[in-house]
Amino acid sequence: MFLYQVRIAWKSLLRNPVLSILLVAGIAMGIAVASVFVTAYYIFSGNPIPHKSDRLYYVELDSWNPQRAWDEDNPQRAPNQLTYIDTRGIEGSDIPTHQTAMFQANMTVQPKGEDLKPYREDVRMCRGDFFRMFDVPFLYGGPWGASADDAPDPVVVIDAETNRKLFGGENSVGRPLTLDNRNYTIVGVLDDWRPNVKFYDPTQGASGDPEKIFMPFNHVEPLRLTTSGNTNGWKFTAGNQLEDFWASEDTWLQYWVQLDSRAQKEEYKAFLDAYATEQKKLGRFQRPLNNKVLSVMEWLEDQEVVPESSRTMLIIALLFLLVSSVNLIGILLGKFLSRAPEIGVRRALGASRRSVFIQHIVECELVGVLGGILGLGLSVIALKVINRMFENQTPFVLDFNMVAAALFLSLVAGLVAGVYPAWRICRVAPARYLKLQ
Repeated sequence: MFLYQVRIAWKSLLRNPVLSILLVAGIAMGIAVASVFVTAYYIFSGNPIPHKSDRLYYVELDSWNPQRAWDEDNPQRAPNQLTYIDTRGIEGSDIPTHQTAMFQANMTVQPKGEDLKPYREDVRMCRGDFFRMFDVPFLYGGPWGASADDAPDPVVVIDAETNRKLFGGENSVGRPLTLDNRNYTIVGVLDDWRPNVKFYDPTQGASGDPEKIFMPFNHVEPLRLTTSGNTNGWKFTAGNQLEDFWASEDTWLQYWVQLDSRAQKEEYKAFLDAYATEQKKLGRFQRPLNNKVLSVMEWLEDQEVVPESSRTMLIIALLFLLVSSVNLIGILLGKFLSRAPEIGVRRALGASRRSVFIQHIVECELVGVLGGILGLGLSVIALKVINRMFENQTPFVLDFNMVAAALFLSLVAGLVAGVYPAWRICRVAPARYLKLQ
């Protein structure tokens, strides 16, 4: 029966192709606009590592100015990065399953041969646990071990793009890479890895690319490194030496831990509070205890990774789709009422109001589905244009969930546009039109 109604609906659309194209185009425009902004919101608000986001925690310690909160609009927030002193102070804990301090540095890559010139590249300083915690995929090799962290050994991990650029995509594990006139051995090459948002460090923008080179964190002192990312401080730093910066109250490092149970989390939180209490005795941490271990989604919410503008545009896009659907009510009403004599005869021959109503709803939903398919095509084109305009930002791609959402919205749009016209036509009194036949 349903297939029969779909066939009747298709014939009805073909009876007046110009009007049908207008109806489909109206739905398609609304779906295209809605799909683009729903996709953007979905990308930013989605869980970047859903299978273990409840076991990964970002560490915050409130070592800020005792006279003024880090965020005066929300005093409950703690600084979103750690000082070097505190990073070294908490990294000795054996409570976490995995843990890593990290920051972004910047070095000069010096390729072998004459084809490529030296260039600057961001380097993620971290422990080998970084790759294990965030399930970073490897194409060749793997992460360095704990001994390489402690030494530290002159090893690096590079991404697939760098491997293609410098080594033609071949297995480069064991080959040297020169950074700032020092040679490092490549121990691993990442497979293509591009989280929807740079959730492990959104402090410089959540839509950026991951770093292309990774190096053991403990190189920070031998190489006399500092951050190329954001730095915040509240206290004057005496002296101009790098050692003075490391000993300052400036915050510039990120710290992640993996805690696999609630007991482990509570134990680690108690460890942080005990550390802060000890620091109070040394004249630091003069604010009330405000140490936090934030899950991935709590951390992203704390950093306001989902832009307020994306929420606003999402609402506007859905309202645009609603308006597009409402605007089609008049067209459908006119189209359906023009068939009133035909419907009157059908009613006289025994067709129920319910069957007439369902037939016209099926026609409206067919318009919605056709509009949804066309709208998806338009949205793919629009997203490609957006991605090309912002090449270094998070790519917006329609996945299965977004396609399903678009088709669902198209069905809702067809229903919104068609309920009233279908209800009106099924209320036609048969006797009024039988005299005309």
